[in-house]
Amino acid sequence: MKIAVASEHRGFKAKDGILSLLRELKHEALDFGPANDEVSDYPDYASKAAWAVSLGEIDRAILVGGTGIGMTIVANKFNHVRAALCHDDLAARISRSHNDANILVLAADLYDADAVQRMIRIWLDTPFDGGRHARRNEKIAQVEQSFSKSHTDS
Repeated sequence: MKIAVASEHRGFKAKDGILSLLRELKHEALDFGPANDEVSDYPDYASKAAWAVSLGEIDRAILVGGTGIGMTIVANKFNHVRAALCHDDLAARISRSHNDANILVLAADLYDADAVQRMIRIWLDTPFDGGRHARRNEKIAQVEQSFSKSHTDS
C-alpha cells in the first residue's frame, strides 16, 4: 500500500518512527514533510497529504500533530477524504471498519511510540465492513458532492 506520512514540528519525531514501521511492514511509505523539527504550520503538510489521497495518488495517509485536531480539520476539507483522529485502539479499529477512514491522525503529545505503532497496525489491518456502513459513507459523499457543487454554481 502507498501511504503518505506528514507531521508538523510537534509530530516530527513520531513521523520518523512511523515511516520506519510502515517500511518494515512492506508498505511504500512516503515522507510528506516537514524535513526537520523547526516550527512549521500543520495546514501545509496536512493539505499536501490529503490532496494526494483526494486525487487517488496514494492509498492512505497518516498525519501526526501535537493534538492532531488541526490536521484533522484540514484533511477533511478535501473531497474523498475521511480523516479520523484516533486516541485509542477502538477508535483506530472503528475508523476503518465503520468509516473506511483513509487518513489516520494521531496526537504526538499524548502517546508514546508503542501506542502509536499499535494504533497504526490496527488501522492498517482492519478491513472496511461495508453493509450499512457503506450506505452511511455514501451519504457522506453525497453531502460532500452537494457542497462542492453549490460552490461551483456561484
